[in-house]
Amino acid sequence: MTQSRTHTCGELRLADVGAHVKLAGWMENVREVGAGLAFVVLRDFYGTTQLVAETEETLAVIKKLNKESTISVTGVVRERSSKNPNQPTGDIEVVPESIEVLGRCRYNELPFEINRSREADESARLRYRYLDLRNPAVKSNIILRCNVVAALRQAMTEQGFLEITTPILTVSSPEGARDYLVPARKHPGKFYALPQAPQQFKQLLMTAGFDRYFQIAPCFRDEDARGDRSPGEFYQLDMEMAFATQDDVFDVIEKVLPPIFAKYGKYNIASAAPFRRIAYRDALETYGSDKPDLRIDLVLQDITDLCGGTDFPPFAEGSTVKACVVTGCTLTRKAIDKLCADVEVQSGSKCYWFRTDASGALTGGIAKFLAPRTEEVTARLGLEPNCLVAVAAGERGAALKTAGVALKMLGAACEGHMDAEKYEFCWIVDFPMYEIGEESGELEFCHNPFSMPSGGLDVLLRAERGELDPLSITADQYDLVCNGVELSSGAVRNHDPEIMIKAFELVRLGEEDVKSKFPAMYNAFCYGAPPHAGIAPGVDRMVMLLAGEDSIREIIPFPMNKNAADVMMGAPGEVTERQLEELHIATVPVD
Repeated sequence: MTQSRTHTCGELRLADVGAHVKLAGWMENVREVGAGLAFVVLRDFYGTTQLVAETEETLAVIKKLNKESTISVTGVVRERSSKNPNQPTGDIEVVPESIEVLGRCRYNELPFEINRSREADESARLRYRYLDLRNPAVKSNIILRCNVVAALRQAMTEQGFLEITTPILTVSSPEGARDYLVPARKHPGKFYALPQAPQQFKQLLMTAGFDRYFQIAPCFRDEDARGDRSPGEFYQLDMEMAFATQDDVFDVIEKVLPPIFAKYGKYNIASAAPFRRIAYRDALETYGSDKPDLRIDLVLQDITDLCGGTDFPPFAEGSTVKACVVTGCTLTRKAIDKLCADVEVQSGSKCYWFRTDASGALTGGIAKFLAPRTEEVTARLGLEPNCLVAVAAGERGAALKTAGVALKMLGAACEGHMDAEKYEFCWIVDFPMYEIGEESGELEFCHNPFSMPSGGLDVLLRAERGELDPLSITADQYDLVCNGVELSSGAVRNHDPEIMIKAFELVRLGEEDVKSKFPAMYNAFCYGAPPHAGIAPGVDRMVMLLAGEDSIREIIPFPMNKNAADVMMGAPGEVTERQLEELHIATVPVD
């Protein structure tokens, strides 16, 4: 039996009329239009072609088959009398001379209609993902992913980077998330860990003398799912540069990403270099988030001093009050209340509001509490007639978070305040090096402990002597944000063992702790390491933005569900007692 084809199902045109062809694909649909006549839609990876069954022999074969059976068709191309302008092959049809069944679908009913699989329950889609992927709309996201990865590889190679793969089986290290552990059969009681990221390996490559490294790196973290985060595993464009500064990293990313976003994205406009740079603390104060969506023209203003002494309890002494002004807002009272309720669901804190009427007077919501200070409020916020003002109040962090959520929702809901159809990049810079831990109440690293503190050893020594508040120390660390989505974090690395030890000493960890937790990297740096910096934009999140999808599972070929389970393959699954014995593992019952 041969399965060769002369053409694909998306290829034939009027110029092929009269040709003998051989097609192969899935039988998508059968439509009988009377005795002795039926139309069949044949689908393959490339498109669809209409077949016309006009003989009893052909009809007999077709009627015995369920939809989604795979068949091979040999026949003649002819011009359609009723053309379909919405279909690339809509000018022609194929009259079969013979049909060969290649793979019979043995089920009369499918779990869902293939071309409407995105409307099906997600659990059914994941269980029958191989059917879901037959839907051209679903398949297109995977094709997009392939094209984007190929473009990233080409662009990084053109920038002088070498693609080097790093180990998958490595050692557990404290990098902020739970590890996936792999028992080591030849080393009883010991475990490998799947890498949360190739962080240490890529830094070791820099100490080994490689100048520019990258890979499309698989990363493994045992963490909960979100709309923009897949549980279990994800991929990132991992890169590192020797003898590099923050500006060097920015220059590479600003050359690589905008052309790819403009070419492959849902929108064909992407930020040109240089991307806007926003200090971390400024981002929180201005946008209520370290992931601002710069397509929105709204900003936050601090009116804490104007609200003190009012009769509104949330404005009590010690509260921070942030306001977001929306000009020309036409939302109804019902829509505003719904938006405030949605803000509370997302942020965990209440959102308040008032507006100005056509005369500029304060009205609605909490206006009565601010009415005695109408002139001051109007002047401070620059209010005009018909403005809506969203207000968040409370502990500083909570107020900023609530105001930030309100800003994003208002930008999307109020006409004229969001230029949605473009990709707007920015850099968030000057992250704090340290913070006070919520549980410990003591000084801890805020983000990556291997980032170089801005000011180097000098600022650490000053903090140690009490001349400088450690919380004021910033790190040479940066995030890349696009349309309100964090694509990656990166940093100039702390490559100096003396600076590294001092940074850890401030959080009560000594030289021996560093040596024991990160022996390879510490020792390598003691042999003379070059200054180096890097970043790792998430491939999954990039493709999600490019495809215009809200869920990251839509752009992953075989995603897990929210509980990190592969319901199609049955993973995680049970193993035999013999396997456990070989690995020197015993299981205990869970109550």
